[in-house]
Amino acid sequence: MLAGIKDDSDYAPYADGQATEWQPDKEKFQEEELDEQAGRRRTSIAEGQVKHNQLGWKRLTICLIVEAIALGSLSMPSAFASLGMVAGVIMTLGIGLIAIYTSYVVGQVRLKHPHIQHYADAVGLIWGRFGYELTSVMFVLFLVLITGSHVLTGTIAWIRIVDEPGLCALIWGVISAVLLYCLALPPTFHEFAILGYIDFVSIILAIGITMIATGVEASNATGGLAAVPWSAWPPPDISFASVFLSTTNIVFAYSFAVCQYSFMAEMHTPADYVKSIWALGLIEIFIYTLTGAIIYSFVGSNVGSPAILSDSKLVSRVAFGIALPVIFISGAINTTVVGKYIMGRVFPNSELRYVNTRKGWAIWLMLIAGLTIIAWVIAEAIPFFNALLGIISSLFISGFTFYFPALFWFIIIKEGKWNANPKNIGLSILNGLVFCIGICVLVCGTYASIEDILESYKKGTVGGSFACSSSSYDG
Repeated sequence: MLAGIKDDSDYAPYADGQATEWQPDKEKFQEEELDEQAGRRRTSIAEGQVKHNQLGWKRLTICLIVEAIALGSLSMPSAFASLGMVAGVIMTLGIGLIAIYTSYVVGQVRLKHPHIQHYADAVGLIWGRFGYELTSVMFVLFLVLITGSHVLTGTIAWIRIVDEPGLCALIWGVISAVLLYCLALPPTFHEFAILGYIDFVSIILAIGITMIATGVEASNATGGLAAVPWSAWPPPDISFASVFLSTTNIVFAYSFAVCQYSFMAEMHTPADYVKSIWALGLIEIFIYTLTGAIIYSFVGSNVGSPAILSDSKLVSRVAFGIALPVIFISGAINTTVVGKYIMGRVFPNSELRYVNTRKGWAIWLMLIAGLTIIAWVIAEAIPFFNALLGIISSLFISGFTFYFPALFWFIIIKEGKWNANPKNIGLSILNGLVFCIGICVLVCGTYASIEDILESYKKGTVGGSFACSSSSYDG
């Protein structure tokens, strides 16, 4: 060793204890990084809440119209043919007014309990966790099956429009499912409402074309309009099951309360919902009554369901073409509602539920795809799908539209005893009647739908699963 030079062969510049003051504070940096991530997460959630809180009463009305007024409105003439003109008009007006009232009650529950996001939350208030879970299953199953019914309706429409019997009908089912998927992608109802304007114009034009075409055809027929075989009263030989199936068709046409909580959860001024349900209810009553009465009086007892099928082949193709937007937009909104329910339940405190991040969008795209595929498979796999949908509707719509709102009033809304004052007495009687209507629809509607399935099997009109033949979709 050279003199004066210290032996530092053991020197380690980064050994423990020798350069501690120069090392970064890893824990501090990790905390700052976590704070930054939490800040971004809070910002993302705040932005998501703003984005999902922009729905006004006018666009709420449009969303309700999309949900409620679909091609099923053109099934009203068939219901009138079973019930007769007098009973058809009375039922259409009466059930419409009751539906407006029950939707008013549904909205009052939301105003008293602002945390409600979907129908299951409201039932949970009166039936606890069991009611919440039960209604969740009803809610998801019903809306997925409704999407499936739009897959089949779209298939029937494409078959009529293209008029190529040699093509496998499953192609049109797949195309319908893809369109339903694409239209269900907007994650907020404020955005979805834009499609609603197209939807409304579509159904009005389809109804108008059908009215004009059937009226012209009836006028040109032998005997003119006077020879059309319509009646003010039900056919003398009609069965109870047939009468009640027609009644439930009218009931289901007013089933807009199912998604009302889901829509109201995005309103910036929830109290304005009253304007929306009155606007929707009166529009529905007007459209359904005129559609049912006028087309029935033009076609008579042989009117098809939907009434587009009563048009000539050319007019039917045109009408179905114009009705394509309402078929797919009205079907897609059900998938959107279910998707939002699942996102909110799986990610209740995460920014992912607001679908405003890459990961959120990836989950949303896969979820909507999964729901659409399930709806398509169920619709194609079950030969008596439409009749099954009738059973499910009787079981579920009877609650969503009638007996649940009645129970809401008695348990949540009512102030004081039922006989405390004339107002409570009157509303107690009304809600008791609504409850009884719900139970009647539940029991009799289910019975009528089961009878319809059995009758279809007797007649041999039940098709096969994943049928390729266009004749299996008789509309």
